[in-house]
Amino acid sequence: MTGMVLDDLTIGYPPKRSGMRVRGAATILAAHLSATAGPGRLTALLGPNGSGKSTLLRTLCGLQPALAGRVLIDGREVAGTSTADLARSVAVVLTERVETGFLSVREVVALGRTPHLGVSARMSAGDHRVVDWALEVTGTAGLAGRLGGELSDGQRQRVMAARALAQQPRLLILDEPTSFLDVPSRVELLDMLARLAREEDLAVLVSTHELELALRLADEVWLLPGCSPDVPAEVRGRLLTGPPEAIAPQIGTVFDRGRLRFDAASLQFTLGAQTRPGKVNGK
Repeated sequence: MTGMVLDDLTIGYPPKRSGMRVRGAATILAAHLSATAGPGRLTALLGPNGSGKSTLLRTLCGLQPALAGRVLIDGREVAGTSTADLARSVAVVLTERVETGFLSVREVVALGRTPHLGVSARMSAGDHRVVDWALEVTGTAGLAGRLGGELSDGQRQRVMAARALAQQPRLLILDEPTSFLDVPSRVELLDMLARLAREEDLAVLVSTHELELALRLADEVWLLPGCSPDVPAEVRGRLLTGPPEAIAPQIGTVFDRGRLRFDAASLQFTLGAQTRPGKVNGK
């Protein structure tokens, strides 16, 4: 099977160790997760702060071990795949801001070819063509000669996406790529990712807080409610998956609070009427 498969996955943090002794128990954020992120599709991972989205993404790309279950990419189990092989099939853009120093945009994007280079680490003509392609499809070719420090946040995120694409991955994972972007840049970035998924037959998994936008652009939605006591018991610790129209009615179950309500028909949050306190002693 192509793409990424979550097979009865449990995520969280293992118990702490002190020498040879294990102290405490594992911290489970979500358990028995099963889902598929297929090629040619944009999958949006949604959930409140602290629900485990970043932990899930780090587990999926092998940066953090699973507590139970398996993650498979194109039929290969991540836990048994070398870092070098993973880097040739999975590209990751995490939330940490990458300082590019005095590298040009083209040089930053060219770093994506590293997993494919030989011992000499010299790029071939074919490698340079891949870099040209990554710059072109992300709309960053016009920035190729500029330094990373000269870029806006929106331009920087496009460049990071171009670097990831230069790896020629089968799976592209991005953790909250729209953070710190203005509204037009958020729309442009997610629209670009949706387009790249379809045009390049790429599996793209992106975590985001842009719920309304994700529900309009994504082909598949993963909703991770988390294990907070505020989360209804019927969805707590689960992963809800499906097309946007199937997940939209569940959004309110996870995100509604106080006057804030999610309207599944319009895919928008609304504020209900303010409740006035009752009178005291008839006054």
